[in-house]
Amino acid sequence: MTRKKMIYAANVADTDLATGNELSQKLKVFCDAQGEDTNMVLVSAQVEAELVELDNDEKLEFLESLGITSLDDCGLRALVREAYNILSLQTYYTSGPTETRAWTIGKGWKAPQAAGVIHNDFEKGFIRAETMSYDDLVATGSEAECKAKGLLRSEGKEYEVQEGDVILFRFNV
Repeated sequence: MTRKKMIYAANVADTDLATGNELSQKLKVFCDAQGEDTNMVLVSAQVEAELVELDNDEKLEFLESLGITSLDDCGLRALVREAYNILSLQTYYTSGPTETRAWTIGKGWKAPQAAGVIHNDFEKGFIRAETMSYDDLVATGSEAECKAKGLLRSEGKEYEVQEGDVILFRFNV
């Protein structure tokens, strides 16, 4: 018999978000005993409701007062990240003059497969993927700067798309 991968979300009080409470700690012990396919994430619905009302600086300050050092370390973001992890998913981005979009693909997908998520013609007529990392793009501030610094790569059909890649697909159909 096969086991399904599981994520338990433990809703705790705001004061328990950093370390959990007695019940969430028992749930963590249970999850750990189940193996790597069972994980737990702490979430505070109360904190999530309050975060919606705050700007990013206020969010960080609020979370730090609760013992959380990063927006990615708690709540819904942690739950989504864990879901992606347990399902072996990752995100890549496309960006144009009017829109930037995130695309979800499986880990280990090759560039043509990733292009096919946008449109099957992109996969059929794949030529290459002009690729840079999200972190490089943010650090340099533009695609042109990435290119000038040699951070824009031309990848072929065997390129395995990485988490956070920003890609411009070249194709011909």
